[in-house]
Amino acid sequence: MARFSAISRVSAGDSLAAPTDLRYQITPGGTLTGRLRVPGDKSISHRSIMLAAIAEGETRISGFLEGADALATLAAFRQMGVVIDGPNAGEVRVHGVGMHGLHPPGHALDMGNSGTSMRLLAGLLAGQSFPVTLAGDASLSRRPMRRVTEPLAMMRARIATSENGTAPLHIEPAAGLAGIDYVLPVASAQVKSSVLLAGLSASGETCVTEPARTRDHTERMLTAFGYSVRRQGARVCLTGGGRLSGCRLAIPADISSAAFLLVGASIAPGSDLLLEAVGINPTRVGIINILRAMGADIELLDRRTAGSEPLADIRVCSARLKGIRIPLDQVPLAIDEFPAIFIAAACAEGETILTGAEELRVKESDRIQVMADGLARLGILAEPRPDGIRIVGGELGSTTVTGAIDAHGDHRIAMSFAMAGLRSSGLIEIHDCANVETSFPGFAELAASTGLGIEEQRG
Repeated sequence: MARFSAISRVSAGDSLAAPTDLRYQITPGGTLTGRLRVPGDKSISHRSIMLAAIAEGETRISGFLEGADALATLAAFRQMGVVIDGPNAGEVRVHGVGMHGLHPPGHALDMGNSGTSMRLLAGLLAGQSFPVTLAGDASLSRRPMRRVTEPLAMMRARIATSENGTAPLHIEPAAGLAGIDYVLPVASAQVKSSVLLAGLSASGETCVTEPARTRDHTERMLTAFGYSVRRQGARVCLTGGGRLSGCRLAIPADISSAAFLLVGASIAPGSDLLLEAVGINPTRVGIINILRAMGADIELLDRRTAGSEPLADIRVCSARLKGIRIPLDQVPLAIDEFPAIFIAAACAEGETILTGAEELRVKESDRIQVMADGLARLGILAEPRPDGIRIVGGELGSTTVTGAIDAHGDHRIAMSFAMAGLRSSGLIEIHDCANVETSFPGFAELAASTGLGIEEQRG
């Protein structure tokens, strides 16, 4: 197998603003082959900067994702006085200032398109002694924030939102946060993490109980920084007032980015692809479990651990997929990967039904409706429902007659429909793709190196 590497085209000094006129043109057909590593895990990259900044001493990070979202988090802590060297080819050195060593920024912190940055920072900054405003782009400013601000208010945090419960968030110093025992109404790793991060500065114990288990990167990373976290079943607790110690962190390749290539290699005849050092955290492997249930040929090779996270090399070969009813217990384990899964369902034999995924309605776009609209343009029967979708697999047609696909500025929509070209009967043109840089810098170049007929067009 040939070996390729992802190339980051965003540096720490670059503007986080991306051009808005980027579109993809996908040539029909193709086979995905090779050996490659996708960029570092976005969720872990965010958390590595946040916790390293409030730790005592130096933290060295490798595999950091140099995409716009993670760079927004990094820039925010620089503006609060944290000295950060890099990133340089994924290497970052953070000189931690301790739990109470952050300084007030001179202006609002711009989170760009990153919901993770905004929601987690709301918790982390709720106990600081200075006021701060968290702002974002037009897409982020439409996303719901009360799911975070309401439990934080129970901890005595002072956070104001817009009248619609959206950004910007205005955080005022609190007299003193108090720990709570919070039961999540909806499974959400971002809300859980925000409450736990606030709990670091709160008096007493803070506990969060989940209705279904969500990604646990925050808990694992706190432990790596030497902070005690206790889990019993669906309940996770910590006691405020402790300290974090700088450490070394190796960030695995992002399974959410690997998901597009896992689907592409599964649906493209003759494909044989090896993805190196991908994180296989048990709270994130829904994409693998669901594709295997559909008949995908996926092997996990050389399982190992990097710091607190499990990883493996993943080999995927083309297979004949069948439609399934997606198990409810897999929904929170694959919540970010469903746009890619919908493409697999469109290429599968029979129908695929998803329920219990209303969270998809309030992502970077309404991913249920936007994916249904795009699949319909490709001639696929896709019936959106309030909490999911029904997709009947079939032959993917060209968009040249019915019009191009609109990604609505959603990186995962754009990359998912790029993979649909592997089974399309004609050219696919995808508009509004610039935000792919938020999570997968160099996507088009890397995908082309494996065999996808993709061309970037601007203007």
